[in-house]
Amino acid sequence: MAGKVTVATLHQMKRDGKKIAAAVAYDYQMAQLLDRAGADLISVGDSVGHRFFGQATHHEVTMDQMVLCCLAVSRGVERALVNCDLPFGTVQAGPKEAVRAAIRLVKEGHAEMVKVDGAAGHPEVVAAIAKAGIPVFAQFGFTPQSTMAIGGFMERTEAMLAEMHDQLIRDAHTLEAAGASLFDVTNVGPQIIGEIAQAVKIPVIGGHNTGPAADGRITVSYSLIGYDARAVDRERPSAARLILDEATHYFNEVRAGRMT
Repeated sequence: MAGKVTVATLHQMKRDGKKIAAAVAYDYQMAQLLDRAGADLISVGDSVGHRFFGQATHHEVTMDQMVLCCLAVSRGVERALVNCDLPFGTVQAGPKEAVRAAIRLVKEGHAEMVKVDGAAGHPEVVAAIAKAGIPVFAQFGFTPQSTMAIGGFMERTEAMLAEMHDQLIRDAHTLEAAGASLFDVTNVGPQIIGEIAQAVKIPVIGGHNTGPAADGRITVSYSLIGYDARAVDRERPSAARLILDEATHYFNEVRAGRMT
């Protein structure tokens, strides 16, 4: 698909039955590669805290960090729509603070959409940001920023998901009415995501275990290419192995006096 991707493009893709290919990036070089590969959406996730800055949790990420990384990513993108996550604390502080933060991501980070994590608990924030003219990527389900409340990530049993089923559908309708432009339904399994995708007019995407009934899929680019020290020994090729091997070779050549 040629041309700049907009919110309207994503909505038309849903109507046409075309899947949205999305990825998470934190820097200029990665954004350039993802954009060239054909990403429809490139999202600057608050996972940048532990993936890029080495922080312990998503909750430590600051607005300054998000703005800096969003600006780097946006400079590397020509075609894809660029989203940036609102860091923990901005949404919880209420609509005024969230709108102020969203405007900063747009003005300083050149974001074209902002994500509200835990949006089901803050429909008024979604509405306020949308009213300010900024598209909202609403994330709900078992989201990263909710880990503090539930005591960390945990296995979602079929019983838990069944109990939440009706509420998740209601949340989707509430957030769509509030003005959300895109949904990221997280860690609830393919059946519920598929039902939500059928129930609303806006696109619904998700990460791991999303399933084919969703309108698209998003993944962290570092996980995709194995750019993680833990990926050195994975069976599939990884960027981590390439970097380790090339750096080791270089250091050995220098120490042997073969590099000038």
